[in-house]
Amino acid sequence: MQARRATPIVRYAFSAIGRKVIMAVTGLALTLFLLLHMLGNLQLFVGSESINRYAHFLHSNLELLWPARIFLLLCLCLHIWSAVSLALENKRARPVGYEGNPVPPGTTLAARTMMYTGLAIAAFVIYHLLHFTVRAPAVNFAGQDFHALKEALPWGEERADVYRMVALGFHQPVAVLIYLAGVGLLCFHLSHGLSAMFQSLGVRDRNWRGRLDRYAVWFSWLLFLGYAAVPAAVISGWVK
Repeated sequence: MQARRATPIVRYAFSAIGRKVIMAVTGLALTLFLLLHMLGNLQLFVGSESINRYAHFLHSNLELLWPARIFLLLCLCLHIWSAVSLALENKRARPVGYEGNPVPPGTTLAARTMMYTGLAIAAFVIYHLLHFTVRAPAVNFAGQDFHALKEALPWGEERADVYRMVALGFHQPVAVLIYLAGVGLLCFHLSHGLSAMFQSLGVRDRNWRGRLDRYAVWFSWLLFLGYAAVPAAVISGWVK
């Protein structure tokens, strides 16, 4: 029996251009999640009631939470697949580099290390999920089961005390260093990835290239400062 030919959509998805578009679209979706997640984290500065209510809303609406998690996981897997496959394809096309390994003109350190920072970010995401989502005691360095941190509500119910969980989790210097290193690598990755994303989508021309490069760096710094503000508040004693 003759094998069925792949549809045009499948052929496009597996082409170099198609994989670059997949990497760009999934990168955009993940970046939007990072922005929303940061805004949610910053509710810590409003007080325990705000962030605990926000976390309770998310975890009590499983019909919204799990589709969002599956969508983000799918985006992450497609992003990694497209990036790794393109990198291996480029490596096969030029198995031997230029003599002396000269730095390509017009490139940045972030652009040249995208694969390495991406792999490091993947490892950090696993640690972060174990820390605050799975709440595995072995990785929080606090020696405490975060599942036991509950807040009693006036009408007799209980909800997770995320405020205390974050305060305990970031009270440990090792956890703070790992978090800042992971977030720093993530934002360093984005400082080039955001600009490259627009190029893959065909909206970065000569007139916009310089601006988009600067905007990507500024956005990455803002994202880093927003995420770093939470452990900084704990270490400084603002959040106890």
